[in-house]
Amino acid sequence: MRGKALTLRTDGASRGNPGPAGIGAVIEVDGTGERIELCAYIGETTNNVAEYRALLLALTEAEKLHPAAITVRSDSELLVRQLNGVYKVKSALLKPLFLDAAMRLRRFPSARILHVGREENREADLLANRAIDAHFKNV
Repeated sequence: MRGKALTLRTDGASRGNPGPAGIGAVIEVDGTGERIELCAYIGETTNNVAEYRALLLALTEAEKLHPAAITVRSDSELLVRQLNGVYKVKSALLKPLFLDAAMRLRRFPSARILHVGREENREADLLANRAIDAHFKNV
């Protein structure tokens, strides 16, 4: 997968905001049909924190693949606009997550962050919610 372009679809879910939260990501290796699905329960937090944690999870996995380029597709308008410099990060909870994500994005030869509709992010959303459901089944 080294040298290929990757598409990262990420989503965070929080039931209650703040509430029980899960994160999900789908990494697609462009032109090959290869996919990696990731999800995790992250405890009690807000939806915006979950969105950033989902992105960080996907970036961690993408770094291992040494891609030539990545495109992040997220339905979080806040995350996309903050990382693209349109919105300032005012939340003390989000600031360290934003700084970590911004630093990691700079490590890739090429990185784009795009806002997409929820329908285009359905799989990542399902993974985030599956992580919450799995946690409560096992409690």
